[in-house]
Amino acid sequence: MKATTIGIEAAHPTPVLDRLTTLLLFAFVASLQVSIAAADILGSALFLCWVAGMVRDKRRPAAPSFFVPLLAYAAITLVSSAFSVSPLESWIDSRQLFLFLIVPAVYDLARGQRASTVMDVIITVGAAAAAYGIVQYGMLHFDSLGQRPRGTLGHYMTYSGTLMLVIGAAASRLVFSSRDRTWPALVMPALVVALSLTLTRSAWVGACVAVGVLFILKDLRLLGLLPVVAALFFAFAPDSVTNRMVSMFDLRDPSNRDRLAMARTGAAMVHDYPILGVGPAMIPKLYPQYRDPDAVQALNPHLHNVPLQIAAERGVPAAIIWVGFVVALAHSLFQVFRSERDRVLAAAGLAAIAGMLSAGLFEYNFGDSEFLMLFLVIVTLPFAAARRDDAASASRA
Repeated sequence: MKATTIGIEAAHPTPVLDRLTTLLLFAFVASLQVSIAAADILGSALFLCWVAGMVRDKRRPAAPSFFVPLLAYAAITLVSSAFSVSPLESWIDSRQLFLFLIVPAVYDLARGQRASTVMDVIITVGAAAAAYGIVQYGMLHFDSLGQRPRGTLGHYMTYSGTLMLVIGAAASRLVFSSRDRTWPALVMPALVVALSLTLTRSAWVGACVAVGVLFILKDLRLLGLLPVVAALFFAFAPDSVTNRMVSMFDLRDPSNRDRLAMARTGAAMVHDYPILGVGPAMIPKLYPQYRDPDAVQALNPHLHNVPLQIAAERGVPAAIIWVGFVVALAHSLFQVFRSERDRVLAAAGLAAIAGMLSAGLFEYNFGDSEFLMLFLVIVTLPFAAARRDDAASASRA
C-alpha cells in the first residue's frame, strides 16, 4: 500500500505591526466623531505604522483614480499660499492638506471585508454621538440657537455635518443591503432626531438630498416617501425646529441676509484675485475691507459656501480643479455601484457627495477637518473593498 502524506502548512500569525495598524485604523475612524485631538494623535500614529509597513514590505502607496485631481488641488493650494496676502499664515493653514493622505491609507488598510467593518464603526459611533446630542438637548439645556447640541465636538455645525454623513451611510445599508439592516434601522431614528435638534439647516438640506439620491438609485418611486416624512416631521417636531425650518425661506432672516451678503463679498474678492485668490485663511483678514453693506455680522471666518470659498481663497482654477475632483469621484463611485460589487458602500459614498455638495452651498464643510476626514474615509471605502482579490493574493504569497 502506498502511503499518502498530506502536508499542512502552519498558519503564519499576523505580524504585530499589522495588528497594531489595523487597531489604529478602527480607533482613528471611531475618533473622528468624538475628538479632533484624539483623531490627530491616532491619525499620526496610523500614518507612521502604515508607512513602516510599506517600507518593511517594499510596497509603494496606491490610491483610487480620483486622488489625482485631489493632488492637483493640493498643489494649486500651495501655489496660492506662496502668493498669499500673508504667505506664512496660509502655509500654516495648508497643513490640512496632509488629511488627503487618508485616501491612500484607507485604500490600502481597509481592503475587502474590512471596509464594511469600518463602516460599522462609523455608524455605531454616530449612533452614540446622536444619543449624547439628544441628552444635551433634553437634559443639559442645549436647546436654543445660542446653545445647540454639538456632541463631544467643538461646534454644532461640525457635529451636524458628521451626523449628515452617518445618516447617508446608514440609509445606504437600509436601502441596498440584503442583510445587516437591523442595526441601521435601530439607530436611524436617533440620528435623525439628533440632527433635527442641532437646528442646522444646511445639514438638514444635505441629509435630505443624500437620502433622495439613494432613493433615486434604488427606485425613483421611493421619492414619494419624502413628503410623508416631511409631514410627520412637522407634526411631531418641537416648535423651535419647525420654526427654524420655515425660516429657510424667509429672506428677512438675519442669517439668510448675511449669507447673501457673504456671496457678494466673495464675488468681489474673486473679481480682484481671480487666479490664485487671496490665499488660504485670508478671508477673515480681508473681510472688513470687502464687507458688503448689507452684511449682518462684522466679521466671518469663511463665506459659508464651498465653491465660492475655494475660488476666493485659492482662485478660480482651484475651484475648477475641485469640481473636477468631485466629478471624478462621483463617476468612479457610480462605476463601482453599477458593477454591483459593493453597492452599499458605493451608495454611501454617493450619498456623502450629495450631502457635502448640497450642504456646502450654505456651509464651508470641505474646510472642516473632522467633516473632511470622515468624508474621505467614506468615499474611499468602496474602492478599498474592491481590492479583496489583492488581499487574498497577498495572504497566499
